[in-house]
Amino acid sequence: MDKVIITAALTGPIARQTDNPAVPSNPEEVAASAKAAYEAGAAIVHIHLRDNDTPTVSLDVARRTVAAVHEACPAIIQLSTGGLDIPYEERMALVEARPLMATLNPCTMTFATAEFRNPPDKMPLLAARMKELGIKPEVEIYDTGHLDMMLELLKKDLLVEPLQVSFVMGVRGGMIADPEILTYLVKRLPAGTNWQVIAIGRANLPLTTIGLAMGGNARTGLEDTLLLEKGRPAGSNAELVERLVGVARSVGREPATVDDVVARLGLTVDAGAR
Repeated sequence: MDKVIITAALTGPIARQTDNPAVPSNPEEVAASAKAAYEAGAAIVHIHLRDNDTPTVSLDVARRTVAAVHEACPAIIQLSTGGLDIPYEERMALVEARPLMATLNPCTMTFATAEFRNPPDKMPLLAARMKELGIKPEVEIYDTGHLDMMLELLKKDLLVEPLQVSFVMGVRGGMIADPEILTYLVKRLPAGTNWQVIAIGRANLPLTTIGLAMGGNARTGLEDTLLLEKGRPAGSNAELVERLVGVARSVGREPATVDDVVARLGLTVDAGAR
């Protein structure tokens, strides 16, 4: 099997330091956490912006964060353009911080008790702008029908192969964390697609391990789980990455380097900071 691309999801849209003191709360803490996660084996760092322990979509904070992480380590920066109850135009603007990667969500959906809006008249505009800037989308699939929307974007030449896809499982309102659903989705991917499963909460480690055994990549971090094990909070993103590296090696796979990932995903390094 190929080396596994490990992503560290350093922060999320919801949890704060009151939920776990290890959650980074500002650009400087995000950069320090990125460095530690990179040194533990993560090639990509996935970032929801934070300032004073508050989620934000400020373009100024985005630029500060990208610069701080770039200075701290060579990890590939993947900014999240997601978020609940935030105008889509503000989320779209985050790609102007010029990360190498950013998320692209194909569909609007119910997200627990909130609405995750990705309007069908604006989402393709974000895809087009990312293509123009040379930013690789990480396409996030929360339900089976979202895959069809992604394939439509590919048909319209708004996505560039090889694709990078995340199957997000276990969010209430999306698909459940079920290995049979994962198998169905993987079979429908275009040849050469890089994929990973992101399972939320208690499903995180079991589904991640199954995905690794199937040849997928893997993600961990304080966005996906605040616990290292039941009753034991994770002490850092790096601790979660170290555990994931151990799981990957148990199925005979080594972590990919940043250079490995740049080559495999066809990233345009001159387009932004790593």
